[in-house]
Amino acid sequence: MFQTKRLGISALAAAIVLAGCTTVDPQTGEQTTNRTATGATIGAIAGAVLGKATGSHHRDRALVGAAVGALAGAAVGNYMDKQEQEIRQQTAGSGIDVQRNGDNLLLTIPNGITFDVNSAVIKPEFQSVLTDLASTLNKYPKTMVQISGHTDNTGSAAYNQTLSENRANSVKSFLVVRGVVPQRLTTIGYGETKPIASNATVEGRAKNRRVEIELIPIIDNGQ
Repeated sequence: MFQTKRLGISALAAAIVLAGCTTVDPQTGEQTTNRTATGATIGAIAGAVLGKATGSHHRDRALVGAAVGALAGAAVGNYMDKQEQEIRQQTAGSGIDVQRNGDNLLLTIPNGITFDVNSAVIKPEFQSVLTDLASTLNKYPKTMVQISGHTDNTGSAAYNQTLSENRANSVKSFLVVRGVVPQRLTTIGYGETKPIASNATVEGRAKNRRVEIELIPIIDNGQ
């Protein structure tokens, strides 16, 4: 679980929120300016404020916590309860599986509504789901979001690895264009390495071709 201190530095938070960043919609090519920080701005602030903090992930989480705030331990459960309720309502009947793992939420989106075979272009039905999710993520900003892409074992492992990474990055780009702060989002491609069903059957391979989105609360651990 990601944890970060609330840094309590108003200038840092303001700089992260107010810096401009132009992104391109992966579906339409439209450029959109978001009120988020560029990588250069984040890097400069991180160096000035966090000094020798260990590891880029630690810095990213601390910076996001400074910008959007962190949750005290007692508030985490209620915050994630509300977010879970809204997401379950949004995804009802869509085939998306929503699981609660402690205080984390895991959304498993099946192949049928995500991408066509050998493609990282988001299907229209997945676009509507992601648009609703972006709205919820913007309403509940005190979470980190990990997006992971998965494939079956058809084709070479190298090809599947690249495809899974491209799909995760397409989801990230889609959410950023719709206002989600990019520093909240991480992507990873697992290729064919994490099957949830047997690749020996058509049904099993279909289950393995999926996108997972995990929402992880940013917690102020008081240290």
